[in-house]
Amino acid sequence: MDKQKIKEAVSIFLKAIGENPQREGLKETPDRIVKMCQEIFEGIGKKDVDSIFKSFHSPYSGIVLEKDIPFYSVCEHHLLPFFGKVHVGYIPDGKVVGLSKISRVVDLYSKRLQIQENMGYQIAKTLTEKLCAKGSMVMIQAQHTCMTMRGVKKIGSQTVTVAKNGIFEENFSLEREFFEILGRS
Repeated sequence: MDKQKIKEAVSIFLKAIGENPQREGLKETPDRIVKMCQEIFEGIGKKDVDSIFKSFHSPYSGIVLEKDIPFYSVCEHHLLPFFGKVHVGYIPDGKVVGLSKISRVVDLYSKRLQIQENMGYQIAKTLTEKLCAKGSMVMIQAQHTCMTMRGVKKIGSQTVTVAKNGIFEENFSLEREFFEILGRS
């Protein structure tokens, strides 16, 4: 991440919209934006998901579902935030993953310029491949500020996507079970 270029770009942007980057309230904004970028885009360029996974041998063969994982991401089309909850389920095949690792995978893919559809696919694919799971399913419920604060301004609208692979694509009763478990409080 090129911190100096980010600072310069922010100053240029502020001038372009008619602001004075040297006024009291904006003087430190370029530095703040650098810190923000380091935090919310920390997933850009990270490819080593192996370091995230710690798995354990287990005979368990039912659905493992981690639900209501909060996330924040940035839409690659408008550079505006979208946020919500991710629900991740998988069918183990001899090993399970530490539960915090599922949240780390969500963070890995949400902390980059992204679209919701790809994020769900990436989480499901990574979980299935790295765990050698029989399949996985990811449901994302999100509010997109590109829909609520600009454009059509539909406050309260949510986008829901579902990505699935492996046994979840073949076995509709497992898909139904995923939604039933998700619906229970």
